[in-house]
Parts: sequence; structure tokens; C-alpha cells
Amino acid sequence: MKEYFVRDLKSNQEFISFFMVKSIEVRVGTNKKQYLDMNLSDATGEVNAKKWDLAEAELPALSAIKEGDIVKVKAQVSEWNGQTQLRVLKVRKSNETDNLEMEDFIKAAPEASEDMYAYIMARAEEIADDDFRKLATYLLEKNKARLMYYPAAAKNHHAEYGGLLWHVKRMLMSGIALSEIYDFLSKDLIVTGVIIHDIEKLTEIEANENGVSTGYSVKGQLLGHITQGVTLIDEVCKELGIPDEKAMILEHMVLSHHYEPDFGSPRRPMFPEAELLHYLDIMDARMYDMEEAISNLAPGAFSERVRTLDGRKIYRPSFMPYYPEREPEEE
Repeated sequence: MKEYFVRDLKSNQEFISFFMVKSIEVRVGTNKKQYLDMNLSDATGEVNAKKWDLAEAELPALSAIKEGDIVKVKAQVSEWNGQTQLRVLKVRKSNETDNLEMEDFIKAAPEASEDMYAYIMARAEEIADDDFRKLATYLLEKNKARLMYYPAAAKNHHAEYGGLLWHVKRMLMSGIALSEIYDFLSKDLIVTGVIIHDIEKLTEIEANENGVSTGYSVKGQLLGHITQGVTLIDEVCKELGIPDEKAMILEHMVLSHHYEPDFGSPRRPMFPEAELLHYLDIMDARMYDMEEAISNLAPGAFSERVRTLDGRKIYRPSFMPYYPEREPEEE
């Protein structure tokens, strides 16, 4: 059984354990020597690992290790620029005699994919507008198989089995609640926008049936899910006979939901439901990252710096019962 998990690693610790390879590359350092750079993960998180000063004799075995493989490593835990890092002493690819359980290595959304999909489809079927309902249910039904396991990102927020469904479900829950507060908004438009806004991540990201991403597709790198999404909505709306203005409104929601050109949106939102969609998206991403940061902290402790939260350290108030009590980590 896997004994050490990412969340349990402490500075200066030496251990032996198994991890899934998220990325692996042989690089050349400033000293002109080759080293191995890996990102390793399990069900509790991800950590960077390096094996320094590779010998030529090591390269054939290392070249056989690919993204998605499970490896056994002997390593020492250190810290670099405020982040946990592993100094790998030995590494090998796992084999059948290791008797591993894949559940130890696959990070998954906290709800079953079938249940999340059922919730999202139920909200789509409640859409009163015939055109919006037709589009939302069509895209959900067409993409059901991949939605069951697809992550919402190659890295960062919701990069997990069923992560895209989890992201959409929580955005829907928030959007429906806010449409009751801001009652001048169209709930139909909000629900439809949430369901379609990231649908082309299914082709932007490459992922296997364990929900593990190996990176981005060629189209994903050249176009991105926003551009791909606009094209898809235009094509499907024509196929379903949805009026041009409605199609254009939905395309604008997809186009503008990242808000800034630097993040892929060439237009900012130009109507209220599009504005809300952006904030639903960023709020769920930030809350996911916040939850990840505090989930393994002892009360009264700070996290390491979180790159996706502007490099901030996140604090867990000692009186807040976010999670069952854990023993404070040793200094």
C-alpha cells in the first residue's frame, strides 16, 4: 500500500513511495549536466521532483517513463522558493508486483460524476426558453461520455477526475441563487451560459479516462477553448435553428468570460448575465484553490505560497472547523 502522500510530506524527510507522473523531462542545468525534472502527484496533491546529475547509463530506463505512469521514488523533501520539492535519489517505473490501488493516485471531484451530470441535466431541462434548453441539453447529451471523467484544466483548479462537472455544478448552484437576488437577470441565460462556457475544454485539453491530463491538444494550443467554444456554439446554433441574435449573445458569453485579453478574452462582458458568468467562473476557481490550500493545514497554520492566488500564503483560522482537527505540523 502507498504509505506517504503529498499532503504528508515534511521538510528534511527521507521516504520511499509511489506517485503518478504528471510531467517528465530531462533538462540541462547551468552546470551543463543533465537532470530529471518531474511533477509527481497522488490523490492528495502534486509536487515537483528533481534527480540531479544524471549518468548516461540511467537515461534508457528514464526514457521509458511517460506521463500517467506510476513510479516508485526514494527522495528527500526540501523547500525551494517557498514550495515543497523532492530531491530524488532513486526512481523506477512500477510493475504488477507492487499491487497498487489507482484510487491512491487519482484526484477526483467529491461527488460521483453520474450525480453531478444528473443535477446539471436537470437544470438544463428546466430552462424555459426553448432555444436555450435545446442547445444546453444537446451539448450535454452529445458530450456525456467524456464529461464523466474530464478535468476542467490540465493543471490548477479542478484538474481532477470529474473536475469539469464539479466546476459547472457549483457555478450553476451559485448562479441560480444569485439570479433570485438580482431578479432582473435571465436565469435561463445564466444557466445556459454556465453549461456552455467551458464545453470546448473537452477538445482543448488532452486527458485519459482517469481524468489525468497530459497537456493540450494542437488545436487547444493554437486556438484555446474560448475561440473553439465560439465556433462550436455558432455551428450548433445553426444546426438547431436557433436565431442569430440568441446565438451571438451566447457566443459573447463564451468569448468574454475570462474578462481580460491577457487571459484569452478579446471582449469584456457587455450585458449583465455575461458579467455574472465571469464572476461565477473566477469565484469557483478561487474557492477551489482556497479549499486546496487550507484542506491539509493545521489550525492556525499558513500554507505555502499559492501561485494561482497571486503567490499569497493562505491562513487557516484556529477557530474555523473547515475540516476535522489535525495535529499541528512540527516545525
